[in-house]
Amino acid sequence: MLLFANIYLNRSVAQVKGTINLPILQDEVTVLTDSHGVPHIRAQNEQDLYIAQGYVQAQHRIFQMELSRRQASGTLSEVVGEAAVNQDKYFRTLGLRRAAEASYEIYSEESKQVLNWFADGVNAYIEDAKIANRLPIEFQLMDAEPAEWTPIDSLTIGKFMAFDLGGNWERQAFNYYALSRFSEEKAYELFPVYPENRPTIIQDEEIDIAKSFEHAVIPHEFNGSNNWVVSGEKTASGEPMLANDPHLGLATPSIWLQMHLQTDNLNVSGVIFAGVPGIILGHNEDIAWGVTNTGPDVQQLYLEKQNPEAPNEFLFEDEWEEAEVIPEPIHVRDGETIDYEVVVTRHGPVISEFAEESGWGTVLSLRWTALEPTTELEAILEMNKATNWQEFEKGLEKFLVPAQNFVFAAKDGTIAYKANGNIPLYKNPGDALLPLEGWLAENELNEYIPFDELPTVVNPEKGYIATANNKVVGDDYPYHISNVWAQPYRYERISEVLEERDKLTIEDMQNLQMDQMNLQAREFVPSFLQLIEDNDLSENEEAALEIIASWDYEDDAGEAAPLIFHQWMYEVENVLYSGHSGFPSSMMNMFTARGQTTDKIIRKGIVGEESIWLDENGGLEHVLIESLTQAVQKLEVEFREDFSAWKWGDFHQVEFRHPLSSIHPVLEFFFNRKDPLPIGGSAITPMAAAHNRDTGEVEHGAPWRFVIDLANIETGYHINGPGQSGHFRSDAYHDKINDWVNGMFYETRLNEEEGKVLRFAK
Repeated sequence: MLLFANIYLNRSVAQVKGTINLPILQDEVTVLTDSHGVPHIRAQNEQDLYIAQGYVQAQHRIFQMELSRRQASGTLSEVVGEAAVNQDKYFRTLGLRRAAEASYEIYSEESKQVLNWFADGVNAYIEDAKIANRLPIEFQLMDAEPAEWTPIDSLTIGKFMAFDLGGNWERQAFNYYALSRFSEEKAYELFPVYPENRPTIIQDEEIDIAKSFEHAVIPHEFNGSNNWVVSGEKTASGEPMLANDPHLGLATPSIWLQMHLQTDNLNVSGVIFAGVPGIILGHNEDIAWGVTNTGPDVQQLYLEKQNPEAPNEFLFEDEWEEAEVIPEPIHVRDGETIDYEVVVTRHGPVISEFAEESGWGTVLSLRWTALEPTTELEAILEMNKATNWQEFEKGLEKFLVPAQNFVFAAKDGTIAYKANGNIPLYKNPGDALLPLEGWLAENELNEYIPFDELPTVVNPEKGYIATANNKVVGDDYPYHISNVWAQPYRYERISEVLEERDKLTIEDMQNLQMDQMNLQAREFVPSFLQLIEDNDLSENEEAALEIIASWDYEDDAGEAAPLIFHQWMYEVENVLYSGHSGFPSSMMNMFTARGQTTDKIIRKGIVGEESIWLDENGGLEHVLIESLTQAVQKLEVEFREDFSAWKWGDFHQVEFRHPLSSIHPVLEFFFNRKDPLPIGGSAITPMAAAHNRDTGEVEHGAPWRFVIDLANIETGYHINGPGQSGHFRSDAYHDKINDWVNGMFYETRLNEEEGKVLRFAK
């Protein structure tokens, strides 16, 4: 029986050697899989290349692809049941799939052909797997099979990545709630403000919101990234170097699939989202590029006045306009079909649950650039073939959502940067902080920052360009981009290292991606210690402060200080924002980027400026003492009282969990494979490792890290955690976890000749 089960499970592992008959090809295709599980696909023409890419992706990740398209399309209930209904309602309301269908219509015939070739390859695998009964075991566990793959599925996954890379409506809703709950002065103190004199990428020369969004799916606030590019003047090789580590969810399998695609006219290597053709990040024989999230204000909530006599009519310029009502029936496994409808105003879908209630009232709709027809795949295909900055920038004209900070390097020595995408033109930057009145024409947002005026830098004198989701431009820039930026610490540390060093090497770039210096602690700890040094503290609190006082500010997994500091900062937030004068727990998820707000309030207290939030909690000194007490008490319970044995890595750990592993302990054993591993870093260090505050599980970071020296552009240095394959019996399933934790990279070459060879025969 055990032997039979073993054979059954192994038959669905991706085939990486031998021959597969694929009659839809024009010529033979070879797939060389290197020792790290990276497929190098070599074809005689592009049709065969993208058919093979679809087949290979499906071999490694078909279950991930199935879940991705279902989540983005709002059809999880069909296989999961009632538990997924609220999530499906939300994604049906957003309409990512409707936006993908509209986008397909504006693609060129050439790009549509690529999408169809890719879908043909995916479907060829699905058909082969069904006939041979070798679909991955996850489909058996869910009693489901993958349906036919379509070009719309690929585009829908692309739209979902725009969703996952965040927006700003949640913070607008939170700000609106704060104004309804507190005085204007108290509410406005929470509004986002980027700290003064901190670096930018380009230097200057009455609605119950909590109830309404109870079932909204909110992207993780730490979905950011790092990237930088250095000119040859600062490198040991004399040629540009580029580094990129996008920060997204950490799970099994990786959100990224690394691949190499080659024909006589194309030779590109890097990563792509499973379910999408091409290479979105990486390099070819002439250029390399990487991205971080710009984080502009691309989502706008609108207050809508509803006709009391016709609920689907909304006021605009003193006239009632009929909204579009879209039937979105939700089929529920083992349940009845839900006759769900989505209401779409001139601004976008109505996203508040109370919008369905009758009577006169104000409802909320969402305008979002990603819900418009856009052409990102077309941009990717052009970028893959670009040979210089001019060609690459031309391709960027078609990359509209999500808005990204692109860094670029070329063999000709050029380094460049562009904050690219559709960024709405706001007349007043403050308009993006709160919902706008939808019945006034003056509040319409129908234009974008012109492409030629988007923030751009080419070959700067300082010799490098870096981004870390920090503020892009200074106050002299004529257009509004965002009110909410990442805390500046990651960028400041990256800039600090690049400024102080020359003759940079690949190893320097890799070390910087793994850098654990905590500049927030370096800024605040001396002031914290000074403020509370004369207070009567407990023995354990004094011991905790002694550890903090001798800290080098590295978030090292083996040290106690990071554990104490981060818990202290969490308790500062709890003291400030909880209790009778704070927020219900239902609103805290909407309070995105609150770290920036907390830092601002702390800085006010340090310099003696008035702060309502501090004053109502006894002042900064009292807040620090109370939060320190709470932090130490919680750590005592969790780790006992032996401070010398405390370690950041005892709490801060990574596992890369499989989406089905929580169903049963047996599945957890097979799918997760390894015990959680201690890991350093944090959400505010260049080595990004954001964790769940209750469990310590590191859930967000850089699944893929990439460094390249254009002096040897044939070779890129990568790490894709936890591994390439989505099949738990594959050698490439969790083989990179330890390397990912320890900052070990592997080489991937454009001219790779060693590995297992699979042939797709015509």
